[in-house]
Amino acid sequence: MQKILIIINDAPYGTEKAFNALRMAMTLQKEHSEEVEVKIFLLADAVFCGIPGQKTPTGYYNLERMLKLVIRSGGEVKSCGGCCEARGITGMEFIEGVKLSNMKEFARWMVECDKVLTF
Repeated sequence: MQKILIIINDAPYGTEKAFNALRMAMTLQKEHSEEVEVKIFLLADAVFCGIPGQKTPTGYYNLERMLKLVIRSGGEVKSCGGCCEARGITGMEFIEGVKLSNMKEFARWMVECDKVLTF
């Protein structure tokens, strides 16, 4: 099974980078479920993607729903602890399934994965 690491760097809203990263993750899981294992690492302002309850306008994509779908489909999602600390959100609750992590684990994922995509 091929392991694919998707790194998201941008805030959840304002650009479409997080949206496109999660679209890719969901498509990989849907079209290649027997062939790939998806891992997502939230880095820099992307740590805000892991916070639940963000309100989006009707008809606008909702990253919380997308992340939950990726997790339900077997994907792993980790959020950089140092980035959370720098942004003052260390004690905040994350979407169920999003885990607080660190650079050591990020580096391990980088080495273990066959492909790395950055958004």
